[in-house]
Amino acid sequence: MKILVVNCGSSSLKYQLIDMETEEVMAKGYLERIGLEDSFLTHTVKGEKHRIEKKISNHEEGIKLVIEQLLDKDYGVIKDLSEIDAVGHRIVHGGEKFSKSVVITDEVENTIKECIPLAPLHNPAGITGIEACKKALKGVPMVAVFDTAFHQTLPKKAYMYAIPYEYYEKYGVRKYGFHGTSHRFVSKRVAAVMGKPVEDLKIIACHLGQGASLCAIDGGKSIETTMGLTPLAGVPMGSRCGDIDPSIVTFLMKKENLSCDEMDTILNKKSGKLGLSGVSIDDRDIEAEAEKGNERAQLTIDNFVYQVAGYIGKLAVQMKGVDVITFAGGIGENGIDARKQICEYLECMGVKIDDEKNNCRGKEVEITTPDSKVKVYVIPTNEELMIARDTAELVK
Repeated sequence: MKILVVNCGSSSLKYQLIDMETEEVMAKGYLERIGLEDSFLTHTVKGEKHRIEKKISNHEEGIKLVIEQLLDKDYGVIKDLSEIDAVGHRIVHGGEKFSKSVVITDEVENTIKECIPLAPLHNPAGITGIEACKKALKGVPMVAVFDTAFHQTLPKKAYMYAIPYEYYEKYGVRKYGFHGTSHRFVSKRVAAVMGKPVEDLKIIACHLGQGASLCAIDGGKSIETTMGLTPLAGVPMGSRCGDIDPSIVTFLMKKENLSCDEMDTILNKKSGKLGLSGVSIDDRDIEAEAEKGNERAQLTIDNFVYQVAGYIGKLAVQMKGVDVITFAGGIGENGIDARKQICEYLECMGVKIDDEKNNCRGKEVEITTPDSKVKVYVIPTNEELMIARDTAELVK
């Protein structure tokens, strides 16, 4: 069975074609700047990259371009579209409607549309991807895999906000959490690596990249997470502020005469590590500046590490213990110094990091000493494979 995994952004399209017999990635790619004159596709087969520069006006044209590459006579990986057995779509927000992945029907699609107010930037892109695949791959079954679904096991005491209850009843204002597909993959994988049932473990999963969230997973179920109604909450991210005093919003709106949209842009696109450092959303750039003596760059690193460590402690208390901590995402998988500094805060919990084991990037490895009371692992995430597995299971 061959599964095409599609992840649509507002102006981008990521994809992988996976052979589920071996779980091998046959081809993958990233189409950027959809709707602009200089849109381009980077298509990769067996490590060889092909760059296709072509004006792509919409996602429907984008899906057609992707299919052309998969069928290409020189570097294509399939001979006919009939070889694509199903399509798995990453959908950001399923609200309270979906607690697991589902086969896409008209009813499901309409429900995803109903969740647009909760994810106005992400869900419309997901719908666009579904519609585009419907036209290009007529009759091929499709599955929606939701970022929020894994967190539907949160208890009500964890997901409710202490604001007037009517806003939950009227608008669904509550904590939903995100990165659920990543957290689910990592929790299952670390349990397998440790040779233990996931049901027997208390796991704190740290997905740390330009977007970042932590999740407390008890017995294989999410019981608390750091992102909230939107992906803006929790630890500071590349350009997102993370948790702040809510009054800062109204204070700045009054002082700077800002509209709601302008304030939203500041919090989502001009804050976080970019806003604090004044350097970049990329940790590599910030680290390079810190090494040159840039105090704000160093402050940004220190702040991030401090916040992540603090949330690990909070989640451990809320879960009443922790057996293993995992690091995933761009920073989690490659940030040697960040992992070390976070773990140094956790020495009070019995965490003992092994510097030699920690000196690695992008590898699956335990980075604690044999006598560490809490184990710490680097587990590279694979959301696309998780989406493909769900899709294969459902269409079978």
